[in-house]
Amino acid sequence: MAKEALGLIETRGLCCLVTGIDAALKSANVRLAGPMKNVGSALCNAVIVGDVAAVKAGIDAAADAASQLGAVVSAHVIARPDDATDTIVAGPKKAAAPVKK
Repeated sequence: MAKEALGLIETRGLCCLVTGIDAALKSANVRLAGPMKNVGSALCNAVIVGDVAAVKAGIDAAADAASQLGAVVSAHVIARPDDATDTIVAGPKKAAAPVKK
């Protein structure tokens, strides 16, 4: 299976971010990777994942929608992230395998 692309968006204010992520999820076949985060100083960010074209379309829609309400600080797509980025980006945690006795 091909590695999924990551899309990152950072806004100034939570309302902008929620509106942007809503637009991204409705416009493309992407999903939210983990919770939206408050970075500090009113900066909030979120990560979406999916195939490259869908993530690009989702981030474009998110940036457009969020910019109508406030400031978009950054919007970026990483097409094929290295496996080490999994430790940085919050995503759904895999359940630990049960310990057999």
